[in-house]
Amino acid sequence: MSDEKKKLRSTAWFGPANKDGFLHRSWMKNQGVPDDNFDGRPVIGICNTWSDLTPCNAHFRDLAERVKRGVYEAGGFPVEFPVSSLGEPTMRPTAMLFRNLASMDVEEAIRAHPIDGVVLLVGCDKTTPSLMMGAASCDLPTICLSGGPMLNGKFRGRDIGSGTDVWKFDQAVKAGEMSLDDFMDAESGMSRSVGHCMTMGTASTMASMVESIGMGMPENAAIPAADARRYRLAQIVGRRIVSMVHEDLKMSKIVTRAAMENAIRTNAAIGGSTNAVVHLLALAGRLGVDLTLDDWDQLGRDVPTVVDLMPSGRFLMEDFYYAGGVPAVIRRLGEADMLNRDAVTVNGQTIWENNKDADNWDEEVIRPFDNALLASGGIAVLRGNLSPKGAIIKPSAATPELMKHRGRAVVFTSIEDYKARIEDPDLDIDENCVMVLQYCGPKGYPGMAEVGNMGLPPKVLQKGITDMVRISDARMSGTAYGTVILHTAPEAAAGGVLALVQDGDMIELDVEARHMHLDVSDEELARRRENWTAPESAMPGGYQKLYFDHVLQADQGVDFDFLVGCRGAEVPRDSH
Repeated sequence: MSDEKKKLRSTAWFGPANKDGFLHRSWMKNQGVPDDNFDGRPVIGICNTWSDLTPCNAHFRDLAERVKRGVYEAGGFPVEFPVSSLGEPTMRPTAMLFRNLASMDVEEAIRAHPIDGVVLLVGCDKTTPSLMMGAASCDLPTICLSGGPMLNGKFRGRDIGSGTDVWKFDQAVKAGEMSLDDFMDAESGMSRSVGHCMTMGTASTMASMVESIGMGMPENAAIPAADARRYRLAQIVGRRIVSMVHEDLKMSKIVTRAAMENAIRTNAAIGGSTNAVVHLLALAGRLGVDLTLDDWDQLGRDVPTVVDLMPSGRFLMEDFYYAGGVPAVIRRLGEADMLNRDAVTVNGQTIWENNKDADNWDEEVIRPFDNALLASGGIAVLRGNLSPKGAIIKPSAATPELMKHRGRAVVFTSIEDYKARIEDPDLDIDENCVMVLQYCGPKGYPGMAEVGNMGLPPKVLQKGITDMVRISDARMSGTAYGTVILHTAPEAAAGGVLALVQDGDMIELDVEARHMHLDVSDEELARRRENWTAPESAMPGGYQKLYFDHVLQADQGVDFDFLVGCRGAEVPRDSH
């Protein structure tokens, strides 16, 4: 056996000519595995989030088979294994509640098994960050393969986008501009192929983050799930992971500060989801990368938003792919000196080597910098007495006229309170008010659900008004839009000032100045705090109690305090 093969982690299981080796090899052989698969070749784990309950990932069985082909071609031994699958469309109360749990599943599955390298099959919103976080804590050679977006939605001769047009249609029904029958007719045309959301929602954003960080192959983000080129990429990924094992190209060598900076700037250029903020902060925490909430503001602020996709713009991911996809965007960033060109990627080349010759085939979809959708994109971080640890807003999805605003607070103490009152014609609210939602943050919901983009009251919609300032400690779907301030930290359930806001309080917003202020005196806030009681966990035991007790705030990525850091892949004990 060569020195190279002795270095393989799986050799500790399959290599010994003793009782332990006998047991490990023998049990695997009941699947028809030939003897030479145990001759020291790299064992590649294919971490699969397929599930019928995760529609975005329902085609992953086929993708996994293509990865296996590539692994075999490169001389590796592929082993597919399941982990928790987080289906954003079907899970209650929110898939985000289980992101950290899934990451624990991934981490321990990798560490416990004879795996030398890992392919992460990711797609639906939380499957991407959860798998990356779990793999990061083990730090083996790892590559991500995204499942790809659905084909463009179609309804009565025009393109419609998953999520984005749901919000629009729903508001149109409430405003009396669309019939319920028409609303229901649009349903089947929206999701008409395999894949995840085809808007620049969280799934598409996170796939773009995978590519811009360097954890995915070029073109990973935008190839439609139904396109044969997605399967071709899967086979190439299978080949490449075997080489990564031989090169010892671990995740920590790719996910660096420089790579994270590239991802943040890419997020600004594509008009990416606000959810990327908590996911990348959590990923950075797993690998000890120095990344803060303020980095999101500072690094993205001067980057123009050039990708004209819903929810910020007009087009969809299928159009983005045909126009040139993430490679074309990265080339733009590199040419504008907004890219760390030497950052290493999973194919062994730098981010610039991969993308310097990328073409842009449609300058309506991927605009020139001098004709940007928004001259200053990115994520704006707002601070003030209402959000001392920060709150965020996505300027590309907001109404420019509302970016500086003063209004009277209308407070909802829970999402249930909001739903019970929002359609009441007697609700004391108009378009100048600021809608405030409390107790929907990491602890408060629990899970920090995507309820921050509260729909407007029907009586306001019927005036033709389509946007108001909204503030919460919740998240917002990446497919949503509006002047929505999110992730307010500390959250209400953790004793943040958000918990003390009352109806009639005046709130001032100035996005350009990065400021948000509750116009209430410190003395009055202190008096209100004396009467405030911290909520208890909604569940007395089980995982939700663990979550409530250990979850970090939004500015720290909403990870668990005991999961921060890289623990490595060493197995501390041999059970045989």
